[in-house]
Amino acid sequence: MKYKQTKGNEIQGELDIFISHNEDEIDGVTTSWDEVLIHGNPEGLKSFAKLLLEIAELNQEGVEDKYLPIGAREHYQLRPGIELSKSSIEVIVGRLDAKGTGEFYNSFISKDKK
Repeated sequence: MKYKQTKGNEIQGELDIFISHNEDEIDGVTTSWDEVLIHGNPEGLKSFAKLLLEIAELNQEGVEDKYLPIGAREHYQLRPGIELSKSSIEVIVGRLDAKGTGEFYNSFISKDKK
């Protein structure tokens, strides 16, 4: 897969990504939680899926260091009014594993760990 040096306007169609702040009260106990909601028309969702596959399938080790240095992670910035709807929040989609080391960032907690 060829490395894409220029990034921007990856999403075709309509894609809306936002955070929903939720609250519920049961028996006097209030619980709050946030959800990330991703909605799009068929073209927007397919375009987002294509972008995710592009990131997942990229051989980071094969990218020149001047474009992706050792220890960096491939990522795309999705911006409201450009790639995303104007009602969206800015989103960064990227790899968890770092080039050259395969390490994850320090704040990552695996779903398998307690």
